[in-house]
Amino acid sequence: MRQRQMLLSTLREAPAEAEAASHRLLLRGGYVRQTAAGIYSFLPLGFRVLRNLERIIREEMQAAGFDELLMPAMQPSELWEQSGRHTEYGPELIRLQDRHQRGFVLGPTHEEVVTSLVAAEVSSYRQLPLRLYQIQTKFRDERRPRYGLLRGREFLMKDAYSFDTDWQGLDENYQAMVRAYHRIFERCGLRFRAVEAEAGAIGGEGETLEFMALADIGEDTVVTCPPCDYAANLEKAVFLQVEHAAAYGDFVPKPEEVHTPGIKTIDELSAFLGEKAESCLKTMIYTADDQPIAVVVRGDHEVNEFKLKNELGADRLELADLETVERVTGAPHGFAGPKGLHIPIYLDSAAAAAAVKGGTAGANREDYHVRHLVPGRDFQAERIGDYRNAQIGDRCSRCGEELVFSRGIEVGHVFKLGTKYSKALGATFTNKDGQEDWMIMGCYGIGVSRLISAAAEQHGGESGIVWPFSLAPFQVHVIPVSAKDEAQTELGTALYEKLRSSGIDVLLDDRDERPGVKFKDADLIGAPLRIVVGKAAAEGLVEWQNRRDGDEKELIAAEEAVLRSRKFVPQVTVNYNKGE
Repeated sequence: MRQRQMLLSTLREAPAEAEAASHRLLLRGGYVRQTAAGIYSFLPLGFRVLRNLERIIREEMQAAGFDELLMPAMQPSELWEQSGRHTEYGPELIRLQDRHQRGFVLGPTHEEVVTSLVAAEVSSYRQLPLRLYQIQTKFRDERRPRYGLLRGREFLMKDAYSFDTDWQGLDENYQAMVRAYHRIFERCGLRFRAVEAEAGAIGGEGETLEFMALADIGEDTVVTCPPCDYAANLEKAVFLQVEHAAAYGDFVPKPEEVHTPGIKTIDELSAFLGEKAESCLKTMIYTADDQPIAVVVRGDHEVNEFKLKNELGADRLELADLETVERVTGAPHGFAGPKGLHIPIYLDSAAAAAAVKGGTAGANREDYHVRHLVPGRDFQAERIGDYRNAQIGDRCSRCGEELVFSRGIEVGHVFKLGTKYSKALGATFTNKDGQEDWMIMGCYGIGVSRLISAAAEQHGGESGIVWPFSLAPFQVHVIPVSAKDEAQTELGTALYEKLRSSGIDVLLDDRDERPGVKFKDADLIGAPLRIVVGKAAAEGLVEWQNRRDGDEKELIAAEEAVLRSRKFVPQVTVNYNKGE
């Protein structure tokens, strides 16, 4: 490809609203352009990276025995109503009607469509197992699209589905997909971790893993224990629990109300009373399937809504609105406490242990808190359990070592769905005994467009991205310094043709631009190999650099630069293609 013929517009500065490094670099490098909030056009450079990602994914999906198909982005609402997700999915689901007033949704995922499709096509155990995948545009009406491709309203995704006759078959497909995901992300040159996770809006009846690309900008927290290799996201992370005492002892004074005008937060309360946050009891009011409940955690801890929802077995869990808080506590938001509440109270075990010596909480009265609260004496908990997030200082429940916290970008997720969707959408088959049975399903997703940003976060710097060979839009960038120098132009063109005939993706900068402009643009484009044709062109010499390995620039013969590129590019590709 010749650079002067490309739609390739670099920017000296990124728009101010571009918060993430990857967003800035992809805009500056001419990879993407915003069409609307959370909606992007992929320019030729970005589209080439997308196609490289798709190629890797297709190769590994086919190697794992999955067949590709393509399903519609616009899906009938009745399928989502059958699964129960039309309401459950929430405002992120884009709903619309056609001219005949029939309801449709723009699919954020395709469980309903694929289950309905397979239910109509498969009737016998002889047709199973079945493994299908697609690479398709998805839609999600994010309240606040952020970070460019990392949280968009329109995005490209690979989603795959397995249909089995039994749970053993599902487990085999699930494990095969876990291995395939490791190969895919390794070939993409990513630093990543597979972590235990919650199923979220997809749901399911079995284990689930998230694949996290490690990056500081990541919106998810990854909790790991290096000595024993435990890894989970924050929602799922477990830790060594503090034992709570069964009795409080006679030494704890009776509850005492304290006037705390305008004090609503734990930090304000701690400063006002001169107490540590860990001795305070934070009381949060939620509605679980529209019924109010309270959860009490230590003042320095945060409620884990996924753990709480699982404990309750609720379909919906939401923070109560201000009106509900005042109705159940008798006070405005900020003064809730467990004493005197007439709704179920779920007490975190760490809060129970701390409150044995007496804790401070809201008094359910405006501008008042109460000291010396003890569970069992001053209030009764419905249950005591683990309802909080892990945090720094917590220890691994497996080996007792201190847990490590880092940030991650979710790039893949695998689920054991079981019969959640097959029962809802009537996906049955006739088994070996002639009996009707439910198909056992698995679901496996990869955020394809999100992967571009994850790779840019890990491989980007101040001046641009240095792409892994497997993803680079061009593997070699040939840059004649002066378009007016005939020797440079001829040698640059000859190198370009020789590399191109070798099957190498090469970009020739044939523009009549200043050298500084060419080099800055080259940094933003990010080819891993660079060949600069300068004043030594008349002697047949060029400057060669492997930017992936941080090699110094070398002045070598043009033929040697071709040979190095030919040798190096296939070698790297083979390394990325290694098996498990």
